[in-house]
Amino acid sequence: MPRGTTKRRPRTTAALLGAALEVFAERGFHAATIEQICERAGYTRGAFYSNFKTKEELFFALFDAHSERVVTSLKALVEEVGSDAPALGRFAELLSRIEPGERAWYLVSTEFTLYAIRHPEAARVLAEHDARLRAEISRLLVDVLHRAGRSVDVDPDQLARLLVAMREGGLAQSYVEPDRLPPGELERRFLPTLLLGVSTERGGDT
Repeated sequence: MPRGTTKRRPRTTAALLGAALEVFAERGFHAATIEQICERAGYTRGAFYSNFKTKEELFFALFDAHSERVVTSLKALVEEVGSDAPALGRFAELLSRIEPGERAWYLVSTEFTLYAIRHPEAARVLAEHDARLRAEISRLLVDVLHRAGRSVDVDPDQLARLLVAMREGGLAQSYVEPDRLPPGELERRFLPTLLLGVSTERGGDT
């Protein structure tokens, strides 16, 4: 049987991913070691290297898993908001809900972004993964506006970048001052106005 095709492999990979998220969040990407991740997962270094070549590769596996959850969640939100003007407010309200587990991913992804800024090759790969996620977000933003009877007047990719900036910038402030800015508050208050400002009613002049 070829290497990596055993029935245990998905379970091993999942355990390593879960352990990596915890260890990266606790110790930081740079400080975390493969040994610590393996110990947390209950596997050997051999199990690690049968699944991943480096810590960077492990991070990008975490990134893709998180992206898949984000896209699945956004698709569900778009289906839930309905097909009228208040849909934008409903979408913002749903999008503003931040799961408690999001804090760990925020810590890990933010630190890796700083690492990537200092390492051009890591930045290149991160940009590729970001672009794939952003393409999905762009399509969903166009869809939710379409359901609200509106057309997008700006580059959807740029709109997705702005939404990501709002999300990540807002979370940074919320995690520092949770009593002053609850997580998701910026999206809830300002996203409907933003979406109205970058779109026009289909068939109308405004």
